[in-house]
Amino acid sequence: MPRLVNPHGGATLRPLLLEGPALYEERKRALSLPRLTVSSREKGDLIMLGIGGFTPLDGFMTHADWEGVCDGMRMTNGLFWPIPITLSTRKDTASTFRTGTDIALVDGENGEILATMKVTEKYAINKAHECATVFRTTDVDHPGVKMVMEQGEVNLAGPVQVLSPGGFPEKYGAFYMTPAQTRAGFEANGWATVAAFQTRNPMHRSHEYLAKVAIEVCDGVLIHSLLGNLKPGDIPADVRTRTIAVLIDKYFVRKTVVQSGYPLDMRYAGPREALLHALFRQNYGCSHQIVGRDHAGVGSYYGPFDAHHIFDEIPKGALETQPLKIDWTFWCYRCGGMASDRTCPHQPEDRLLLSGTKLRKMLSEGAPVPAEFSRSEVLDILREYYGGLKDEDKVEVKLVGHSAR
Repeated sequence: MPRLVNPHGGATLRPLLLEGPALYEERKRALSLPRLTVSSREKGDLIMLGIGGFTPLDGFMTHADWEGVCDGMRMTNGLFWPIPITLSTRKDTASTFRTGTDIALVDGENGEILATMKVTEKYAINKAHECATVFRTTDVDHPGVKMVMEQGEVNLAGPVQVLSPGGFPEKYGAFYMTPAQTRAGFEANGWATVAAFQTRNPMHRSHEYLAKVAIEVCDGVLIHSLLGNLKPGDIPADVRTRTIAVLIDKYFVRKTVVQSGYPLDMRYAGPREALLHALFRQNYGCSHQIVGRDHAGVGSYYGPFDAHHIFDEIPKGALETQPLKIDWTFWCYRCGGMASDRTCPHQPEDRLLLSGTKLRKMLSEGAPVPAEFSRSEVLDILREYYGGLKDEDKVEVKLVGHSAR
C-alpha cells in the first residue's frame, strides 16, 4: 500500500502535548512555577509543538540554533529549519527565569497555563540580523519585522511540555485537525500523494483553479487555513472557513478535498515562510505544497516568484514535501476561463488579474465584483460579513506591490 511522506526529521510524529495522568500532574505542578506570558505568535508556535506540527523540535531554540537557522537554515544537529522558533522576555524581567529551572508559559489573552519549560539557556540576539536574513528587510513597516523588533530583548531556550491546545479545538471543532488526524484521514481516503493549499484569504477563482490543478496530479488536496492572527483588514478565520466549505460543496468532486486549519500567526516572511509551510505540511502528511504568486508575502518586499526559486536553493533532501510551482493565474476573456502565463497567449488587456487583496478592497468599498472573480455563493457570505462591520472596525485596503497589477 502506498505510504504518506515521513514526518520531518524521522519516521514518527513528536507531539509534546501531555495526556492523562501526566497532564493532570504537570498542570498541578505548573501552578507553583514562575510565569512568563507569551505573545500570540509564541502561543501559536507552542500549540504547533504540542500537536506535532513542528516535529521533531522539543522546544524553543538555543542561540546556536537561532544563529544556524538565520544564517544557513540549519540547526546545530544538521536538521533543516527555515525560520527561528524562539521565546522572548524583557531584559528587566529575565532574571526571574533562572537557567536550570522550570517555568510556566501563560496565554496573554486569558491567563491559561499553556506549557511548562525547562530553561536551558538565556541569550540576547541581534534582531536586525534576524530580520535581514529571514524577512530580507529591516523595514519596520514590514509586519514580520515589526513583530521581531517589538519582542523582548532576551530569548529563553529549552524543552517544553504542552498542557493545552489553546482553545482551537473548542472554537473550530472537527475543522481543526492535528497532523495525526489529517494523516489518518488521508489514509482512510486511500491517498498517498496530497497537495497542501495554504490560505489566509477566502478562495477566489484563481485559488480554486490552483487546487483543481493539484487534484489532477495528486490523490487529493488539503486546503489548510491559517487560524492565528493576521494583519488588520484581513478576513477572520470563521468567515473564511464558511466560504471555503461552500466552494468545496458546490464546485469540487466529493472526497478530493479536505479542509482544515492550523494554529499559527502569519509571519509574512515570503520565501522562508513558504519553506516553513512545506516543512510542517510534511508533518501533516502532504507530499506537495502549492506555491503560487507571492506566497506568504506582503507589500512589495518579495518578487512574485521568489518563493518558487527558494526551493531550488535548499539542499537536496532537505524536505520530502515538494513544491507544485504554478505561474501567475488569471481569468482570460479570450480563452473563456482560468489560465496562466504558461497556457494563455493573449494580451494583458484580455486578462482579469485576481488577488485576495483586490477582492477585499472591492468588498470593503461596496464595489461590484465581476462574476469571473469569485463564485456567487462565496460573495454572498463575504458581503454579509462586510455589511455587518461597524465603521470603527473597517480598515482601508490598499493595493500595493503585486496586488496592484
